[in-house]
Amino acid sequence: MNAIKTVLLLGAMSSVLLAAGQYFGGRSGLAMGLILAIGMNFFSYFFSEKMALMSSGAIRVSETENSEVFWRIAPMVKRLCERMGLPMPKLWVIPEDAPNAFATGRNPAHSSVAVTVGLLRLMSDDEVEGVIAHELGHIRNRDILISSIAATIAAAITFVARMAFFFGGGRRDDDEAPNPIVGLLMLILAPIAAMLIQMAISRTREYSADAASAKFTGSPNGLISGLRKLESYSKRIPMDASPAMSHMYIIKPFSGESMMRLFSTHPATEERIARLERQRAA
Repeated sequence: MNAIKTVLLLGAMSSVLLAAGQYFGGRSGLAMGLILAIGMNFFSYFFSEKMALMSSGAIRVSETENSEVFWRIAPMVKRLCERMGLPMPKLWVIPEDAPNAFATGRNPAHSSVAVTVGLLRLMSDDEVEGVIAHELGHIRNRDILISSIAATIAAAITFVARMAFFFGGGRRDDDEAPNPIVGLLMLILAPIAAMLIQMAISRTREYSADAASAKFTGSPNGLISGLRKLESYSKRIPMDASPAMSHMYIIKPFSGESMMRLFSTHPATEERIARLERQRAA
């Protein structure tokens, strides 16, 4: 069901892009939107992993360094990867006291999992395993690619609408130029619609990764307990994270913000826990 919802949402976002391009520039506007989206997707697909890890300040950990972090989490990751049919990702630690984690990479063969120092310090092994299984669920479902596509299409919609409106975009192959009032509405509403769809896709993928964690660890208990701790500590320990990366973490790394759920990259933690509890009861 989540996969079908994601496909429908991506289709809706693509429709907004095509409509904006067609309205402001006819076939040329449509082509501009498509070319821009393809170019941005290409860049994001190949470089998002490096940008995310660099932005977070993550430090690579490996067996050769005799790292305590590596020896604690590597057996969990290896065991889960065998169950999920995934290659072993690169492991990273983020020097942050707030507990959190994210996964990145263009495909399972080129992937990374990063956890904060705070997560390792504050969580039990079962909770850490639940969180890591969630991140591996993102890799297995190729959510990093899906999120990148959604983000770049949203950016393309905003770019097309703004550039065409402010720099005299018009339907060169039509008899009439766009109505300026309708154009202004498109300028405002198209990016908002794209953002709402992008946020909905992000929330849907979080539910899917939660379900994968429960399935492949054998129980949702570790993740349920981990989510409760993440929610609690995120309000007490601030995290120095880029806003552009907030959608990648298992829980939004900012506190003190009261945003409408429609504009949130993450579902409400209590709803995520409720779904996991229903999965346990099934």
